[in-house]
Amino acid sequence: MNAPRPADILVVEDEPKMAGLLLDYLRAEGHHPRHLAEGSGVEAVVRASPPDLILLDLMLPGLDGLAVCRALRAFCAVPIIMLTARSEEADRLAGLDGGADDYIGKTPFSPREVMARVRAQLRRAQGRVAALPSTPQLRIDDGAWQASLNGQLLDLTPAEFRLLRVLAAAPGQVFSREQLLDQLHDDHRAVTDRTVDSHIKNLRRKLGTACGSDPIHSIYGVGYRFQWPEHKPATPG
Repeated sequence: MNAPRPADILVVEDEPKMAGLLLDYLRAEGHHPRHLAEGSGVEAVVRASPPDLILLDLMLPGLDGLAVCRALRAFCAVPIIMLTARSEEADRLAGLDGGADDYIGKTPFSPREVMARVRAQLRRAQGRVAALPSTPQLRIDDGAWQASLNGQLLDLTPAEFRLLRVLAAAPGQVFSREQLLDQLHDDHRAVTDRTVDSHIKNLRRKLGTACGSDPIHSIYGVGYRFQWPEHKPATPG
């Protein structure tokens, strides 16, 4: 099997020696690593310039790796390998359940094993991208209250299904939170803007996990728009 192409890899590690070792090994494999020493700035960096893979330490100052992982999974499907000195089963399961794709203990630490895991995750990610159609295929079955993406059934709550149905029916159109609120529940229960944001956050995570692309765009101060990245709305002339 061919080796994955050189990748942009974000290393989030607060121990200088460990970070330096990882950066050296990644560069030796032809990758282009970046480094952060704390968790609080990871989300902003990933939103501004998404990497191909993240090596994420569990124990970080400010915001721990598990919280970082959960925050990232709300809007992206970048492969995440979690590194930690805590190797108990409960910690491994917490990391994987929190959205990590792989989990490596630091004791004993093997840089060669880390590089092998990096290569494996990059191959899988590149395989998913190569297998995707140019535009992801979303199907919504109103009668069955089900939606599928590229043939994969999405595990949606009724509220998430309603939001997806409304947004996907009008690609490129911006919906305000108030408009989306009207679509959430049939029983006219009291809900707030934050309720919409919470459901959208979960919906984006599920779509991103299914196809590696997030079609729901936040429009600051207004609401949300549904548009696959390959098909942007036309700019008024």
